Amino acid sequence: MFLLSLIPSRRSAYLLAFAVCAGLIAYALYVEYVQLLEPCPLCMLQRVGVIAAGAVMLLAGLHNPGRRGALAYALLNLLAAGFGAAIAMRHLWIQSLPADQVPLCGPGLSYMLETMPLGDVLLKALQGSGECADKSWQFLGLTMPGWTLIFFIGLIAWGFLLILKEPKSSQ
Repeated sequence: MFLLSLIPSRRSAYLLAFAVCAGLIAYALYVEYVQLLEPCPLCMLQRVGVIAAGAVMLLAGLHNPGRRGALAYALLNLLAAGFGAAIAMRHLWIQSLPADQVPLCGPGLSYMLETMPLGDVLLKALQGSGECADKSWQFLGLTMPGWTLIFFIGLIAWGFLLILKEPKSSQ
């Protein structure tokens, strides 16, 4: 398959995916601390998904697995990136609501983590809040959760594509 010939070695491909995840987190921190765009709770949960998927890709790159190991890492990546994709879809749904249906603004994630049990924090964060409906950051007509959803879907596909990279005899 022509597409597989364009992909570097499996190890390099995993490490490249990790570098992209690290770059996304670096950009998120830049937007937060330099451009002063405060992340909402759903943004923070998407960061968790990017970090978890990046950790999977880093481990896979260090391990350099065969075909069966690549399947295991693809499934782990599916969990991490799938979590992030689900959060991004929820975020996009909240952004699509009419103004009168947007949930009220709530306390910040750091405050909730200090004062509430973790389960309650996750439930409250998943409900979203008014700040989650903000669309102040856009690129080519998509908001940040739209771009992270595309990233997560691409990362899931990348993980499964890497299973095919090496012939079966390499395991």
